[in-house]
Amino acid sequence: MKFVDEVRIEVQAGRGGDGCASFRREKFIPKGGPDGGDGGRGGSVWAVADHNFNTLIEYRYQRRIAAGNGEHGRGSDCYGAAGKDVELRVPVGTVFIDEETGQVIADLRTDGARALLAKGGAGGLGNLHFKSSTNRAPRQRTLGQPGEHRFLRLELKVLADVGLFGLPNAGKSTLIAAVSNARPKVADYPFTTLHPHLGVVRVGAHGSFVIADVPGLIEGAAEGAGLGHRFLRHLSRTRLLLHVIDAAPADAGVDPVAQAKALVGELRKYDPALARKPRWIVFNKIDLTDTDRRHWLAAEFRRRTRSRAPIYFVSAATGEGCRELMLAIYRYLSAKEAGSGKATNADAELAAGSAA
Repeated sequence: MKFVDEVRIEVQAGRGGDGCASFRREKFIPKGGPDGGDGGRGGSVWAVADHNFNTLIEYRYQRRIAAGNGEHGRGSDCYGAAGKDVELRVPVGTVFIDEETGQVIADLRTDGARALLAKGGAGGLGNLHFKSSTNRAPRQRTLGQPGEHRFLRLELKVLADVGLFGLPNAGKSTLIAAVSNARPKVADYPFTTLHPHLGVVRVGAHGSFVIADVPGLIEGAAEGAGLGHRFLRHLSRTRLLLHVIDAAPADAGVDPVAQAKALVGELRKYDPALARKPRWIVFNKIDLTDTDRRHWLAAEFRRRTRSRAPIYFVSAATGEGCRELMLAIYRYLSAKEAGSGKATNADAELAAGSAA
């Protein structure tokens, strides 16, 4: 199934039914008084988060969603039936934004969460409501109200604990395949990953966390260059970022540290809050390097970035260092969930024992 993470739709709630102006007419009761019923309310449009969905592709082709109109009131005190509501089943993590105002209408972060997108119009009143001691035969009634109408933009932001980012061919897809149940396409050319992949990492008998791999970023991504800029939003809800860097680039003249600094700059341009997220450094492909180069990379990164972020060396191809990294991540996330609020990158590095 094609991955679609942004669509635009039109939602129209149902119109309320009109009230009825009617009078009771039976044999031997020629003037029985008003008996016009109310109109039914219009149907509403709701959004429901469903974990069985992982893409918005259904709404790429169904652009207009309309709820049912309420029925008109009838005589003999008969009220009109309410219009049928419509539910939009969407993936967990979907955000609904009003196109005209830019306001966030709903943000569905949990399975089963519901949100009202467009409210149905109220039904009109029948003439039985207007009867009084001075108005014994009212002919007044009111019409049903129109339902709300909106143009909405739907954005899917994947919900993951850990997000991987880095240059194309840094080995992110190989890494997520090595440590989780995700099976992304892996190839030796740039932009192998065309859409985000989610995987569950199992730690021990009961521990687990969700990791996400997004398409590779290149310099200028914040302005729309490359493919990854379309998916930067998927990193916004992660609790930890893993910056995957190729420790053994094919071109000997490539400077991994300079590339790493450039990508962090792209994050900062796109969203300063994203750049402030906890971020660990993962040098991949160490099976193609020696010990001296690893020490040089760690020292150069510390010197030129002045970062105290944990540094790990792994080989996604052989599995070296992957288990230690996953255990450190699990301990870090568990500390956060425990409510300590004091776990820092440096604390996690000391607790896990960085390979740097």
